[in-house]
Amino acid sequence: MRNRPYHVVLWLLFSAITLGLMSTVMAENLLPPQQVIQSVSSQIQQKMQDKSFTKNFAQVVQFVNGVIDPHTDFNQIAQLVLGNHWRSATPQDQARFKQEFKTLLTRTYSRAFVEYTDWSMRIRPLKLPDTARKIVVRTDILQPGRQAIEVSYRMLLTKGEWKVYDIIIEGVSLVTNYRTTFNDEIQKKGALSIVIDDLAKRNIEALSGQGS
Repeated sequence: MRNRPYHVVLWLLFSAITLGLMSTVMAENLLPPQQVIQSVSSQIQQKMQDKSFTKNFAQVVQFVNGVIDPHTDFNQIAQLVLGNHWRSATPQDQARFKQEFKTLLTRTYSRAFVEYTDWSMRIRPLKLPDTARKIVVRTDILQPGRQAIEVSYRMLLTKGEWKVYDIIIEGVSLVTNYRTTFNDEIQKKGALSIVIDDLAKRNIEALSGQGS
């Protein structure tokens, strides 16, 4: 990943989505999966114009969650991230992990929304077969004077709607990266429930301004 820490690249990715600038593909020519990315971009871009809004981080997280939640399959993401641990988890732990992991991703996105500027996104051309149920939307994240970051979105057609279930940044999958992280934490701490408790604590601290 060209020596960039994964969470930093993720922040840069999300900030680029926030700006929502298409340099090569006009919005009216986008296919349905691409339109999802463009729609989220436009909504957040408009909200970014209000600089006073970004001063309240909890408010930002609430807004961002409302925008991305309809277009993201967090249930699928949670299952893929936990892998075998998901199948052995209790229904209560499954629900708790899904919620806390969703909060983790949303606040990461929101932090980028507040802190990063001067990025743009180029959506690459896409061929979408009529029978496709899974597709990869490929984009480039651009910043003046720097090398482009290659970003792809794995999307799944669910009940007639295209939803993101993984993001690949310069060849590294968000799902795979977090699967390794949480698998290591579960092995170290001995139980998924303990890992969820720790994640919930970090989320609370971050949203209250005491953590990151």
